[in-house]
Amino acid sequence: MRRNRRAKIVATVGPASGSPEMLEALFLAGVDTFRLNFSHGTHEDHAKVHAAIRALETSVGRPIGILQDLQGPKIRVGTIKDGKIAVAAGENVRFVLSGSDGDKMSIPLPHPEIFDAVAPGDDLLIDDGRVRVRVTGLAADSIDAKIIFGGVISNRKGVNVPTAVLNLSPLTAKDRTDLEFGLKLGVDWVALSFVQKPGDVIEARGIIGNRAGIMTKVEKPAALEHIDDIVRLSDAVMVARGDLGVEIPHQDVPGRQKELIRSCRLLGKPVIVATQMLDSMVAAPTPTRAEASDVATAIYDGADAVMLSAESATGQYPREAVAMMSRIIESTERHKMYRSIINASEPGEEETAPHAVAAAAADLAAALHASAIVAFTSSGTTAARIARKRPQVSLLAVTPDQRVSRQLCLLWGAHSVLSADVNSYEEMVDRATATALAEEFAQRTDSIVVVAGVPFGEAGTTNNLRVVQIG
Repeated sequence: MRRNRRAKIVATVGPASGSPEMLEALFLAGVDTFRLNFSHGTHEDHAKVHAAIRALETSVGRPIGILQDLQGPKIRVGTIKDGKIAVAAGENVRFVLSGSDGDKMSIPLPHPEIFDAVAPGDDLLIDDGRVRVRVTGLAADSIDAKIIFGGVISNRKGVNVPTAVLNLSPLTAKDRTDLEFGLKLGVDWVALSFVQKPGDVIEARGIIGNRAGIMTKVEKPAALEHIDDIVRLSDAVMVARGDLGVEIPHQDVPGRQKELIRSCRLLGKPVIVATQMLDSMVAAPTPTRAEASDVATAIYDGADAVMLSAESATGQYPREAVAMMSRIIESTERHKMYRSIINASEPGEEETAPHAVAAAAADLAAALHASAIVAFTSSGTTAARIARKRPQVSLLAVTPDQRVSRQLCLLWGAHSVLSADVNSYEEMVDRATATALAEEFAQRTDSIVVVAGVPFGEAGTTNNLRVVQIG
């Protein structure tokens, strides 16, 4: 089965969508990759969902991606006296490392890394920025601050420190346990939270190796300072607009989204736009016009995928949310302005033979009005090089690696097909022709463009281009 769109859909699994019946309904409505959020649920819960998705994959005969999203470090205030305290703009408060009474002059903040990193003038954002305080003084075990925006501080509310780089690994003890569990299950992607610097991705790579693709969630201002290196070290990127929007001004988020998508497209790395895309559909059967426009904007920007969070995890209308997102993508990609906008944002070519061959394949397929581009790809790199051009012609990504076939469920335009490796030109042509016909991307007498690397089966060697007339 094939989708009538190029951009992909990621949906978060939760209580509203974890049953085998609902997972199938969501896949049929348009989900390409399912997200398992390890901030919630037990290992047993996630194992059941994973098994149900793999059973569904076998039933429908199509690869389905699974993304494990790790929780990452959580910075929170401790226990407040009476559960909460109200603070007003202009008031002075004190945060303490230990020995707290939980009142305004001893708000518990049991995170020594914050005390080591902040300086006078830095802001602390509490409860997603609903309360903002500015540091006025420091001691070894206390932070004095003035309330900038007042509100209520209650037990265990999150704390963000946008202007400081905290000496924290993105992988907590819980994350490491969850990660090993996910890798044993066989997840295709691992999403890293709280990435601040390139070394955080390197640390994760040391544990994950090539057992899964690493997806960096961009949600910290510090990450933006090193974004080119972080993207290069990652296999994919998520624009985590919820957390990012807490720590940078709201008005800067749309521009950053465009920058991140362009950076990922330049390097051929899949990029997901996430958070609150159809948020009103948590409780309503239709989105707002602004939400529909938000999804369309991500598609016009060239995102590989867009993601549903609470809409599919805990919402009342998970299937409707997926179907709506799919319709918005399809409508956007059909719009007369879409192709000109996508072409205008096309990144420059890297001056290498593999990129030149991939770009030529996309251009040649368009010039010949070919029915499809068939890319033989052992690692997914050849398909990614073609996809970065956002070709007008359908892209079939043929791979002998089951994990790669599932990872390609995130790549723009890629219809992944699991197939045994080829060993000769003749076999390449025969396999490409048979695949295009079987997957209903071409008919007899049509032309297809075939791209591969020689020697066959060797990753990264995109060097062969051939036009085939189907007899």
